[in-house]
Amino acid sequence: MKSFRFIFIGFGLVSWLFLAACSGKSNKGDLGTYETLTDANVTELLTKFGQENPETKVTISTSLGVIKVRLYKDTPLHRANFVRLAKMGFYDNTIFYRVLRDFMIQGGDTRERKIKTDKYGVPSEVKPQYFHKRGALAMARYDDEFNPKRLSSSHNFYLIQGVVHNQESLDDIAQSKKITFSPEQVKTYTTIGGVPSLDTKYTVFGEVTEGLDVIDKIAKVPVDPNDVPVQDVFMTVEVEE
Repeated sequence: MKSFRFIFIGFGLVSWLFLAACSGKSNKGDLGTYETLTDANVTELLTKFGQENPETKVTISTSLGVIKVRLYKDTPLHRANFVRLAKMGFYDNTIFYRVLRDFMIQGGDTRERKIKTDKYGVPSEVKPQYFHKRGALAMARYDDEFNPKRLSSSHNFYLIQGVVHNQESLDDIAQSKKITFSPEQVKTYTTIGGVPSLDTKYTVFGEVTEGLDVIDKIAKVPVDPNDVPVQDVFMTVEVEE
């Protein structure tokens, strides 16, 4: 299985022009209203923020098109965390910095950031009903040896492209990863597709409702030997409702 690693890179003038063009609509808040998150208070503060900010619909506008996402209410910490970052404007002027065709696109970072992330991890909210089907939204994390509690990254997320699997492929993955796939997972992975090898390891907290074709476009961009797009694919994120 390909592990997630965090790569921090900047991007050029074209992204600033794109974001300026998208700046007509904004629900970004005053940064002074956001309390600092730590591993000690993350559950308490994200729970409080989630109660005060119940939105579940998010739009990710990229240089290759628009992706609309629905966040799951029953992964409350991850939902609240994503909404909080979006409302802070944290994801604006960021890029998809790791792209693996037929696997996933990962984003949420850049060297040229004006808003700094707090140092915290989001407690795992892995749920069997939410798995890595095509269009799944999930949070990256460091590997188990560095992160035994499997805390999610504070800000690095990924969207699944994946491929369609046959039953033999699923059986092999189930055996090697010690995963039991439900009938729903089997049906989904053999018809819609996804990345079943990631199940039970990373928190899936939403899914794409529009813009799967945009994921495919981003997944096709040329990349360097480190899977970094040769030309930046940048984004701005808005909470809708």
